Amino acid sequence: MSKVRAIWQASLTATKRALSWNVDDMFPPSERFIYNFNSKEELKKWHLYSDSEYGGLSSAALEVTDAGNEQRGGTGVFSGNLSLDVTDGTKWNISRSGFCGMRSKKFDGFIDLDPYDTIALKVRGDGRSYISTIYTENWVNSPGQMEDNSWQAFVSVPKHDWVVAKIPLAHYLPTWRGNVIEADIEMNPSRVVGMSFSVNAEGGVPGAQTGPGDFRLEIDWIKALRTQ
Repeated sequence: MSKVRAIWQASLTATKRALSWNVDDMFPPSERFIYNFNSKEELKKWHLYSDSEYGGLSSAALEVTDAGNEQRGGTGVFSGNLSLDVTDGTKWNISRSGFCGMRSKKFDGFIDLDPYDTIALKVRGDGRSYISTIYTENWVNSPGQMEDNSWQAFVSVPKHDWVVAKIPLAHYLPTWRGNVIEADIEMNPSRVVGMSFSVNAEGGVPGAQTGPGDFRLEIDWIKALRTQ
């Protein structure tokens, strides 16, 4: 009898585990960490780019602050200088300068953000507006285009104070090389391959600081949220 009871208890335990897994799978947590910026190791997941690759004179750096809390770690700092000038004699027929960015390396496969509706960023800035970009698997562009699809939204970051900026995924617009695609298309959040932040000397959110000069954006983390 004890043997039968042991088998029954083992079967019950396995059933509970299966049910628990199925419930978690059907109802993911309400938030998901995508990136932390609390260590040099985490920053290795990103690379920098700027107009200097095409003859411009802007520059950028990505560093981690000195950790004030050993358990918590530091925060990432994306900073540099925006210049509208162009190198004399450059071979590039550059149409604009004054931009810098940081882009994540591609995920190993994809991350599925379909259960979520909002991107949240804990940031501290300088009064400029920044561009948040989500890259998804190429299905919008023509088959001949090997670039990932890009979806962009502006983030206005006030000076000095930490804020949690929340951007609904529905607010990200499809773009190609920085220009909005005039088409009625939707992002496929289940096939996200990477993200980026960038800053331009010109344009952005009305009222935000613009023009050439220094910039500084401090980033703590990026999360996906389910708000509905």
